[in-house]
Amino acid sequence: MTVRVVIADDQALVRTGFRAIVSHEPDLDVVGEAGDGYAAVEQARLHRPDVVLMDIRMPGMDGLEATRLLATNGSTTRVLILTTFDLDEYVFTALRAGASGFLLKDAPADQLLTAIRVIAAGDALIAPSVTRRLIAEFAHQPAPTDRPEQLESLTPRERDVLRLLARGMSNAEIAAALFLGDATIKTHVSRILAKLGLRDRVQAVVLAYESGLTRPGLSQ
Repeated sequence: MTVRVVIADDQALVRTGFRAIVSHEPDLDVVGEAGDGYAAVEQARLHRPDVVLMDIRMPGMDGLEATRLLATNGSTTRVLILTTFDLDEYVFTALRAGASGFLLKDAPADQLLTAIRVIAAGDALIAPSVTRRLIAEFAHQPAPTDRPEQLESLTPRERDVLRLLARGMSNAEIAAALFLGDATIKTHVSRILAKLGLRDRVQAVVLAYESGLTRPGLSQ
């Protein structure tokens, strides 16, 4: 199945470069381009792409607001943030806005292509460095006094899986830690996302820390 991609960046040369990389792949198809956030949202509405490559700093509406709109209007389009700015404030804001991944523009082409495919498949891409900074960010926040009621819908095993997922562990690593099969963990993750109404693992990580289900430094 072909993955449909929209490229949103205010620099035409950058869009051209990304188009050349993506269009070269037989399973990827660039269906639209946008030079600002407004156009990105409109292109997503018109073409219903699987993935939008979203720049952050664009005129008019920036990429963060465009991402937030796409995540809240019922769109199934997923967003991969691509930026030259490796700043914590952008990472956290982008993830909370609903982005499914975050890469720097100087990442190798093969990493970009892998990220597109991973996100299109319904997973999320969080680079280890981003996960570490996300955890460090929550380490400086006070522990919440109340746990969201939605977490009560999870079984004890699902809460165990979510805690490990929040530490940035892959399905295989979680399976090894809990002495379960990979397929079982995949099923648990799918049920967790469905019960909590989350789009992907990124939002699950954020919720796990914001809710106090886990805290930085805890072994589980």
